[in-house]
Amino acid sequence: KMRFTTETVGLIACLLLAGNQNNNNAVQGFSLGGANNIISSQTTPTSKLNINAKALRSSTRIAAAAAVEAVNGSKEETSTPPEIRLNVPEKARTVSSVCTSGTLCTSSYMEDIEGAPFGSFVDYVLDDEGNPVLLMNEMSMHTVNIQKAGPGSPVTLFAQLGGPTSTLGPAQGQDVSRCSITGTIEKIESTVEDWDALRMRYGIAHSYADQVMDSPKFHFYRLMPTKIYFVGGFGVSSEWVPPQEYRDATPDVLAKEASSIQSRLNRDHGDDLMMTATEILDVTEVEKVRVTGVDRLGMDLRVTRRMPRRKNKLLTDEFRLGFRIPVISVEDAKSEVLKVFQEAW
Repeated sequence: KMRFTTETVGLIACLLLAGNQNNNNAVQGFSLGGANNIISSQTTPTSKLNINAKALRSSTRIAAAAAVEAVNGSKEETSTPPEIRLNVPEKARTVSSVCTSGTLCTSSYMEDIEGAPFGSFVDYVLDDEGNPVLLMNEMSMHTVNIQKAGPGSPVTLFAQLGGPTSTLGPAQGQDVSRCSITGTIEKIESTVEDWDALRMRYGIAHSYADQVMDSPKFHFYRLMPTKIYFVGGFGVSSEWVPPQEYRDATPDVLAKEASSIQSRLNRDHGDDLMMTATEILDVTEVEKVRVTGVDRLGMDLRVTRRMPRRKNKLLTDEFRLGFRIPVISVEDAKSEVLKVFQEAW
């Protein structure tokens, strides 16, 4: 054993691993331990390891091993590296970016229901910092509620994937990601720096806007988030997202194409998905495999299998497969998925 500084640990480790490549029947590795940065090199014959060739091969396929969460509400302890999943701020920003409409909740000033939550369907776009921008008629009930509430009064915009203007396909009840953005809303003056950009962005997203945005009865409003709440789907994680982390987050590059990729995989690659479940995820008695999500870091699989001792009972688990590298385009994503299938076969 030898002692090294932290700066040389990575280089020496690589050299140690590369030095014994002529031994094809061994598993090579290194370990780092203690405050003294002690590196030890070891070469272990595979005959002494209680593993098979399939397991060795599978361990190199995915950047990090699959993580599983039980659908029935129980959750197994996993050590999923964060780099194979989008973080929560990225997920929230992706939802608000993909959706172009939602429900605006204001406080009613109508007689007999004063103070009650009032929900209105609204269209919106995001500015460069992820703040929702709405074009509203001054006579609309939600606009009246906002004006009567006065400056600084909170409102909430709720958006859900699979909505009528979402690009991720039809709604699937509560089993979709959604985001609630709560904050103060203020009228946008034509003197702001991004005025022209907002008008163009809104006109592209909503074709009717060009006919009304110059009307004196319509005005642009900007929602400044103070609280953001993200829900991943039915019975899964939910979390408050700090507004600054939301602003700094980047929407997933595959968000607008994820639904079509997911549908094509489920429709045309059933055999490949079955092989992925059995060979890579090491699941037995597999009945059905479905892709439930795709993003730049990987894809989510829902695997249904028969229980070993009770063949008439089915158990469903969720798995996460991380891509080898983050993708930057749809074509990259297709390539990474095909690599997973090739490795499975």
